Amino acid sequence: MAHFHIKKKKGRPYLYVREIARVDGKPKVVNQVYIGSPEKVAAMASGGFGEDLELKVEEFGALWLARLMDQDIDLAGIVDDVVPRGRTETGPTVGEFFLYAVLNRMVEAVSKNQLARWYGRTAIQQIRPVAVDQLTSERYWQKWERVTEADLQQISRRFFARLWTVEQPESDCLLFDTTNYYTFMSGGTESDLAVRGHNKAGRSHLRQVGLALLVARECRLPLYWQAYPGNLHDSKLFSSLMQEIFGITCGRGRTKQRLTVVVDKGMNSEENFLWLDEHPQIHFVTTYSPRYVEELMAVPLADYLPVEIPRNRALAAAGHPEEQMLAWRTRGEFWGKERAVVITWNPPTARKKQLVLEQKLDRVRQELLVMRAKVRTGEPQWRDPEVIWERYFRLCEQLHLGSDLYDLEFAEEPEGLAMGFRKDAYRVSRTEQRFGKTVIVTDNVDWSTAEIATASLDRWQVEDRFRQSKDHDLVGVQPVRHGTDGKIRCHMFSCVVALAYLRRLELRLSEAGVSRSAADVMDDMKHLHSVLMVPAGARKPRRRLEKPSKTQAEVLSALRWRVDGGGVLQESGKQRYLLL
Repeated sequence: MAHFHIKKKKGRPYLYVREIARVDGKPKVVNQVYIGSPEKVAAMASGGFGEDLELKVEEFGALWLARLMDQDIDLAGIVDDVVPRGRTETGPTVGEFFLYAVLNRMVEAVSKNQLARWYGRTAIQQIRPVAVDQLTSERYWQKWERVTEADLQQISRRFFARLWTVEQPESDCLLFDTTNYYTFMSGGTESDLAVRGHNKAGRSHLRQVGLALLVARECRLPLYWQAYPGNLHDSKLFSSLMQEIFGITCGRGRTKQRLTVVVDKGMNSEENFLWLDEHPQIHFVTTYSPRYVEELMAVPLADYLPVEIPRNRALAAAGHPEEQMLAWRTRGEFWGKERAVVITWNPPTARKKQLVLEQKLDRVRQELLVMRAKVRTGEPQWRDPEVIWERYFRLCEQLHLGSDLYDLEFAEEPEGLAMGFRKDAYRVSRTEQRFGKTVIVTDNVDWSTAEIATASLDRWQVEDRFRQSKDHDLVGVQPVRHGTDGKIRCHMFSCVVALAYLRRLELRLSEAGVSRSAADVMDDMKHLHSVLMVPAGARKPRRRLEKPSKTQAEVLSALRWRVDGGGVLQESGKQRYLLL
């Protein structure tokens, strides 16, 4: 609570407003604001200020929402059960260091070096008091050094078990995918996680760390995560994790007898599907490269039919049936067994790929014309066919284009080397046949075509989590600036928890009929401030919230809270207040 405090310096009184809260179980001054000189003290003694005096304005709404999402999970308590406070340890616990990292990444992700400064301009002391000056990067490294890989695995299991218990997600279909994040770790730093590989952000020259994520299809909540070396192939990763993933999910209370996991073609391997085939409870939906089923690509589009999905129904109602996704279904032998096969065709995607191909082919043709001109003039280093072929291959590689779409011919003539080229119309047409098509393979042979197609399409949900994790303002996994594997794992776990809590917020709002993204809500609620003030004519300082905007009030109401006329946050229908 706020109160006036008078300090005397050289016999003269000076007025301050102090706020005290319990930190580590002990009363502590968490905020102190200087008001003025003896004259202002005299003004207070004679009846107070003549008008409202605002002393400090702090961000409140978004941080309060973040804390609300943790209250029934209690991340700090989970961590502290696994890594308890040492006998001589002071300041925030290891669990609290995790919690304050998560809360920050849910609102406005900053580096650990900037964390204390960021919290200093928020109303954290009114939400969950903490010794802000302790939240330094050095203290984070000290605390996270205490967390072993085994500790973090146990913390993760307990966290997701608690999340599962609270949210009770439907778990008959799970989505699994991977991504990677670049780091600025130097090449001389030892790390098993941060290695060079193909980076999805185009930064393959930097060391990277991989993240595997399992998401419940219906609620889109993360249910499992794993950090892994950035050069490990997806199929090998999936193979190493399957037993652990499905051992956990099959043991959950609401898991049905039949569980389907949706993956992409990067996870495909004969060993993986042999393991899945032998498991009595688990089925799969995966994609398959169209390049390896050319005979299926040749099936005419006249044999395809519209898929019964919401998007198609909306297009038909809007008078655009030609834009609908089409599908053709068959059966085929994959990985030693007969599977259901659905091939979908998406017209907008096909048109886009056709345009891109034409642009790339034209670029190659222009480059080949230049090459041919240099060969004709006999310029140095343009007299060896093998060197020219190598330059052509590099060009195709840069454009991500097959090198078999043009044929190059060389002949020795009296005046020197001659070069010719022509487009291979057959191979171009075979390439165009694949445009807009996705091959889906599943052992759920009893599912309808629409069910199979929809399950595969729903992989966007886990991809959406990855996109959010790469938002620099919200979650902000990358760039990973942590110097050891243990700290990298702790950082990535904090980000996964932030993803889970942000999704919880979206679910809570959706239940109340508010359809807004977490990013939009957090940006809006950041502008709901807590104000430390001295009201006109008052003898006592107080805190109050600003009047919420219409959209802020809608969010509060959806979560069963409101700001009363006195600026106090109150739980609707209960005598429960957050006194500011």
